Amino acid sequence: MPIASLTVSTAPASTMEAGALVIGIAASPEGPRLLGATDGALATIGDQLGMLGLTGAVDETSRIPAPEGVAASSVLVVGVGRGPLTADALRYAAGTAARALASVEHIVFSLPTSSPAEVQAVLEGAALGGYRYVPASGPTPQAASIATVTVVTEVEGAAHAAEAATVTARAVTLVRDLVTTPPNELHPESFVERAREAIGDLPIEMQVWDVEQLEAGGFGGILGVGQGSARPPRLVALRYRADAPNPHLALVGKGITFDSGGLSLKPAAGMVGMKYDMTGAATVLATVIAAAELGIETRLTGWLCLAENMPSGAALRPNDVIMIRGGKTVEVLNTDAEGRLVMADGLVAASEESPDAIIDVATLTGAARVALGERYAGVMGDDEVIARVRAAADETGELVWPMPLPAELRPLLKSDVATIANAKPGNTAAGMLLAGVFLREFVGRRGTGDDAPSIPWAHLDIAGPANNSTAPFGYTPKGSSGVMVRLLLRVAEAFSTKE
Repeated sequence: MPIASLTVSTAPASTMEAGALVIGIAASPEGPRLLGATDGALATIGDQLGMLGLTGAVDETSRIPAPEGVAASSVLVVGVGRGPLTADALRYAAGTAARALASVEHIVFSLPTSSPAEVQAVLEGAALGGYRYVPASGPTPQAASIATVTVVTEVEGAAHAAEAATVTARAVTLVRDLVTTPPNELHPESFVERAREAIGDLPIEMQVWDVEQLEAGGFGGILGVGQGSARPPRLVALRYRADAPNPHLALVGKGITFDSGGLSLKPAAGMVGMKYDMTGAATVLATVIAAAELGIETRLTGWLCLAENMPSGAALRPNDVIMIRGGKTVEVLNTDAEGRLVMADGLVAASEESPDAIIDVATLTGAARVALGERYAGVMGDDEVIARVRAAADETGELVWPMPLPAELRPLLKSDVATIANAKPGNTAAGMLLAGVFLREFVGRRGTGDDAPSIPWAHLDIAGPANNSTAPFGYTPKGSSGVMVRLLLRVAEAFSTKE
């Protein structure tokens, strides 16, 4: 869906005409404390906090009629919680407010901001909190939604922050829209067309491999996973600043448009929601698009590994052996461990261009969700790339947790007939880590020979946070969240400045 128009203003908040004016309150031992509302008309609301039963806790809201002297039709009081008023706290509170005001056409935010990052956070939170999925077709009438968001601020650089927030919010929304699309409408071929449409006239080169070209290129992982479906697989490369001598970051995204488990069929309940298994590819697509819109200096290549994992007479069987691009062979012991097969092809293809670093992102394992829940993504790989990811997480409020890749797990993937097996059936321990160990086998080296250093790499397993199965919170709706887009953008920005 289109996002709201994100704007800034230096006019006094009380003079702004809008459907709702948002002010914040913080929790403290002395009781709720009004934030940022300094003019007389708004300051009177502070006297009502006790009567409203508010504490200032996060996700707490109360909408009241606007007091005399306030031009807005109503005032929404939103809690920001305890502790420092960080950019992420502001983003979260703005998202909570936007969810509560989802049918208000114009919302004005009077939250205290002291930097462009905080202005951007409020605008991002409001845009993402107000998200709702709009089907491409169907008779369902759409309710009114937020059209304009204005942040009252005197911060220098606020207008630029509004432009950046517009780009990032639009990118996250693209992921949410793609992931939420029914799988009968989004399959590898239609994903390619949606990607082409989203790229438009941006300076991004798009290369697409169809089945014949995948066969010629030796992409056995993508072909193997997709061979059971009537909808053939695709590989897409998105190249931004392809000819520039700038630092080069490669992003690889898992794009399983529907995962039935193949012949290792999932149970009925486990199959529901498997349209979201292409979130990694959607995330990479949105990140490259946003980087081009923002004019980031880093050279970016995005790899979208697209296939539909279905059971049929042509599907992969357990014990089949396939050859990944580059020559390594894989014995497929579990056809429901398919994501790592398409990602192996993508990692090899990305490595062939010798980027300065590779980051892959995938809804790879249910084990990640078991280990880390639905809000944290696991990050594994080389220390230097993990450090970049964690620094970006701190700045964007994305939640990641570093996990090891123990060498003693590699023997579990030993095969008598192939270079490596894709799973260890019956083993329930360290499933997330075992998948990471598998992927590491396909990350290339800088130079030739066994002693050549590997290309720096990190793997993001977003199986938990990519889909929020519980109630909405902050700027995260129920369903697709669009996590990691803002983080990957920040990593790309840092690459361009060698931070």
